[in-house]
Amino acid sequence: MSPAALGDPAWRSVLEPLLASGRSAGADLVEVFLERSDHLGLLAEQDSITSVSPAFGAGAGLRVFLGDRDGFVSTNDLSAAGLRAALEQALGMLGLVLPAHTGGGFDGLPELRDFAATKDGWLPSCPTLAEATSRLLEGTDRLQAHGQHLQVRRGSYARDWQEVLVAASDGTFARDVRLHQSVGLNVLAADGDHRASLGRRYGTSDSPDDLRRWDVEAAAAEVCSSAGTMLYADYVEAGQFPVVLANRFGGVIFHEACGHLLETTQVERATTPFADMVGQAIAHASLTAIDEGLTAGAFGSLAMDDEGMEPQRTVLIENGILQRFLSDRAGERRTGSGRRQSHAFAAASRMRNTYIAAGPHSPEDLIASVDKGLYCKSMGGGSVGPTGQFNFAVEEGYLIENGTLTKPVKGATLIGDAKEVMPRISMCANDLELAAGFCGSVSGSIFVTVGQPHIKVDTITVGGR
Repeated sequence: MSPAALGDPAWRSVLEPLLASGRSAGADLVEVFLERSDHLGLLAEQDSITSVSPAFGAGAGLRVFLGDRDGFVSTNDLSAAGLRAALEQALGMLGLVLPAHTGGGFDGLPELRDFAATKDGWLPSCPTLAEATSRLLEGTDRLQAHGQHLQVRRGSYARDWQEVLVAASDGTFARDVRLHQSVGLNVLAADGDHRASLGRRYGTSDSPDDLRRWDVEAAAAEVCSSAGTMLYADYVEAGQFPVVLANRFGGVIFHEACGHLLETTQVERATTPFADMVGQAIAHASLTAIDEGLTAGAFGSLAMDDEGMEPQRTVLIENGILQRFLSDRAGERRTGSGRRQSHAFAAASRMRNTYIAAGPHSPEDLIASVDKGLYCKSMGGGSVGPTGQFNFAVEEGYLIENGTLTKPVKGATLIGDAKEVMPRISMCANDLELAAGFCGSVSGSIFVTVGQPHIKVDTITVGGR
């Protein structure tokens, strides 16, 4: 069987005996995840393409369950013999042995649910290498046109295509094709002792033409305007302040500091402080948080998760009350959140499009409610501890004085703990927007969306000078 044909009906004749053998060995459930992938990465520095990174892959991940235990093995050998050898290894992890003869316990696979039926033309419809190169160099050229004191101009592009086929002994049999494209611009501006480094990344899914439609002029202008503003900004004063966080990528703090704590992976590891708090208040009554895989074109949207389940809208927190956790096959009450980077990882409960819901206020209302504080227009990098302690750099910030934005400031870091900060998010604006991102965890790096409207945190530790 060729790995170039996951939609080929002949896969049924390979997978059914495999699943039947695993069940006959005594496994409660056997799952096979087949994958083909095609990646292209480009990097432009100044006015040259400095890196072209193509990558192709094909393989399978086999997982078997027995009681509350599971075994997982991945392989690049997609022959019937190779898959059977991988199954044998996975069974061996649980003390099970392949039988000489296949018995009962598996009735065969149902009709294929083919979510990829209209998507097979996506890959050849994507921009060619020449097109992508031209667009990226156009980006660095427009940075030069809009910026001042630029020492470094960078652009990057990634195109990720993936075909998956999932079959399991519970009757799961589904195929999908996914397509993600992202493009980013970064600058370093310098004038004497003054420095500013800023970047923006844009990403979408399931649309081959998105790089062609990218508004490069607006993207370059936005990056250069922010860099020019921050170049001569003063350093922020450290202390405890009210903070207003902008929409879109401001949602990265909720994603990192709280979202991960609402995955059943964390519950199983006893690393979330919210494990026994379903039905209790964990946030301010103004806050509702949602995770879903349905928004058209969003980075974290899926026709099916990596366990073959269709996604849905999951309300995590409603009016401050914890409603439920995200769950994969290994947890309870699955939410279509079983995700993995590739066949080399077992699926785990992971976020998709995760965001704080819009509220009744305008962004101006939030700013006007602050006498002295910080407005965080753009967030940079950060780190999060295993139980929700976080620190995030503010890439572009402004003082709020007497309810008005005043001078730009740099060097700010937001420091806090999810359990303490969530009850302090007292106001949510009406301007919800989403932003593409990447998330790394136990099942690898995956495509996600973060988001929120403007939100106000009544008080938080701001690190500075």
